[in-house]
Amino acid sequence: MRPEIHTAAEPIPRREPTADAAWRIALAAAGGADRLAEAGQFAAFTLGEGAELRALPAGHPDASIAWHPGTGWELLLPAGDPRHGLLDLYLPICSATAVKPITVGHLGQSLDGFIATHAGESQFVTGRENILHLHRMRALSDAVVVGAGTIAADNPQLTTRHVAGPSPLRVIFDPSRRLAQDYRVFSDDSAPTLYVCARSLISPGESHFGFATIVPLDDGDGVTVVELMRVLRERSCKRIFVEGGGVTVSAFLEANLLDRLQMAIAPLIIGDGRPAIRLPARATLGDCHRPRYRVFRMGGDVLFDCELTTGGQATDEPSPDTPSVTRVI
Repeated sequence: MRPEIHTAAEPIPRREPTADAAWRIALAAAGGADRLAEAGQFAAFTLGEGAELRALPAGHPDASIAWHPGTGWELLLPAGDPRHGLLDLYLPICSATAVKPITVGHLGQSLDGFIATHAGESQFVTGRENILHLHRMRALSDAVVVGAGTIAADNPQLTTRHVAGPSPLRVIFDPSRRLAQDYRVFSDDSAPTLYVCARSLISPGESHFGFATIVPLDDGDGVTVVELMRVLRERSCKRIFVEGGGVTVSAFLEANLLDRLQMAIAPLIIGDGRPAIRLPARATLGDCHRPRYRVFRMGGDVLFDCELTTGGQATDEPSPDTPSVTRVI
């Protein structure tokens, strides 16, 4: 008999009017990217009264964002504008199109690099604001991918119930088919769901697992995330969010399938537990990848937003006008 599933009460994130205003711009930007990419012209925008993008002449002082052919969205708001931080974080995601898709991985970890205790408790390593961030990332994405371990440990719904915006396609990656049907992603129909597992583990005529549609992958050489990505791209998923856990995100990272990696670090020391990223060992530090990154404060956590496909390495050398030591929080 399976152990009873227990789910910790999810803290309800605080929502602020300024953040909601910025979020409406982000949603509109994501929704308009394909159309603007096809048009192939520069355009500046503000948000209309109906939460739609309203075009403005180039250089107009009310413009919040601008579309550049080939590169995507540019943030026009000054750094002191209260909407700046949220849009700065999400506009790279909003710039993805069918021609230039994006895949983003995310993990929330402790200071010592763990996503859960040794016993598997992970709710919640990071705080309210990071939970809200996960819901926003889902709303911007066509598909959210999680591994079987995350479903077993957290029993998430993978919806956007805390923010405006559509819930994405839920994709449960369980190659060895070890999950039961009583998890929430299989027992509710709040969002379309795919259950991805090895073809050899599917019974003849079996097409659904609870409310989820079964997607078989050939397992001659093992069920891989490369094959999973092929399936999702064939379903026109241009924004894919790999939400966890450590095994699944590491598999995407090792296969060079991530365009960005977001690491939320909480001021918490677990001591020993389930690790975040685990990749094959490198012999020297010179062989290790140091990606370009941005850093965002997210409540009591710190989010590293890393670019993995820019083709360059980050540098530790600050600009001449940057103080050598600066308090961030």
